[in-house]
Amino acid sequence: MITGELKNKVDRIWETFWTGGITNPLDVIEQFTYLLFIKQLDDVETTKESEANFLGITYESMFPGDCQKYRWSKFKNLGSAEEMYDVVLNGVFPFIKKSSSRWRFRVCSLHGRCHI
Repeated sequence: MITGELKNKVDRIWETFWTGGITNPLDVIEQFTYLLFIKQLDDVETTKESEANFLGITYESMFPGDCQKYRWSKFKNLGSAEEMYDVVLNGVFPFIKKSSSRWRFRVCSLHGRCHI
């Protein structure tokens, strides 16, 4: 069972979705998964940028040029929920759909077998 600080965070997230009109638990899980994925892409990008900078090598960003605005760290601080929604719906999702074919993800099974 989840207790303490983690439970409080989960409860706050659930309440945010609920007050926003998303009351089906499956919809909440789906939306939350999208948000976690988008944030993880930005975290990976930040790590790779830092490593390349430290090593003094060039790094080809997965968010080229004008797509930097689709990074979690960029749009999470936009002024209004409507503005964030517009960026995610009309920018981030199409960007991920278009770009995912050139990204390589490693998926590992519980048995340790990995597939790219």
